[in-house]
Amino acid sequence: MIIKPEPSPKDLSYIIENSGLKQSDLLNMYKKMVTIRYFEESIRKVYHDGKNPFNMASGIIRGEMHLSIGQEATAVGTLYDIKDEDVVVSTHRPHNHAIAKGVDINRLAAEIFGKATGLCEGKGGHMHLFDKSKNFSCSGIVGASFPQALGAAFSFKYQGKDNVAVAFGGEGAANHGTFTETLNIASAWELPLIIVIEDNKYADSTPKSLVMSTTFHYQRGLAYNVPSYLVDGMDVIDVYSTAKKAIERARKGYGPTLIEALTYRYIGHFEGDSEEYRTKEEVEFWSSVDPIRRLENRLLRLNFADADVLAKLREEARKEVGNAIEFALKSPYPDPSEALRGVFA
Repeated sequence: MIIKPEPSPKDLSYIIENSGLKQSDLLNMYKKMVTIRYFEESIRKVYHDGKNPFNMASGIIRGEMHLSIGQEATAVGTLYDIKDEDVVVSTHRPHNHAIAKGVDINRLAAEIFGKATGLCEGKGGHMHLFDKSKNFSCSGIVGASFPQALGAAFSFKYQGKDNVAVAFGGEGAANHGTFTETLNIASAWELPLIIVIEDNKYADSTPKSLVMSTTFHYQRGLAYNVPSYLVDGMDVIDVYSTAKKAIERARKGYGPTLIEALTYRYIGHFEGDSEEYRTKEEVEFWSSVDPIRRLENRLLRLNFADADVLAKLREEARKEVGNAIEFALKSPYPDPSEALRGVFA
């Protein structure tokens, strides 16, 4: 990826005005992105408690943990105009999407901790979140989000509703058959579906370049007559501008859109990942375009906020996250007698 120079204040003002975003929107986006970052950093810290030497089966939070630190802009930019009635189906890396969709972070944290006050009463864990009130769900099955969101999109069209469905997936998931099958049906039936591929260069530890015959995933969407776009996933404004058009198009009944967001996760595929597949220099390179820091610098350059305003927003986010972690820690575990209640065998 070639990092483009930051636009001048005049050009930046034009870009923001053309996107329809206001000063208040950008400040809201900033706080949401910071909240996601603080939440995942806090979860990561607790996750590693009691895991020295590292053992997934020990500690307060057990099992695998997939975090999206660095990918905040794709979630917030895509879902900023999404309503509660719209459906969002996420992946095994779902925290950023859940928070961007408006899922309660107290119940989200409690579910990750396996507590009875969690979204699924502690039975789903971090890869199987479900919030009916926000129409949000995710799955640990790679590539499952595409047909699941397709079903919701079909339901909306069948019922004559103007709601949309959004499916997130990574570059690894885009190599599954569910991706192309979903594109084909969504296009043929003109369903209100938006697929977002978060391209962070690696499918687990496999570089995308080793397993793809094309350079970009959006090229595949064009083959199915689906409007497809490549966006800077480290720039929340760029993501939002394209997502806004896709959402408006879907609501008007014009069918699906594919968005490929070039982004990067600053930590391993999972906690405990040795990260031997990438170099320290590569991580440092991508850290220079941190989506939160980029938005912060733009807010300052445009005089949309000063250091005190941004510090206040960060403190509010930090407090909300701290309260959520405390809520999860103090919540009770599910009663063993309820182990089979609310689950499917």
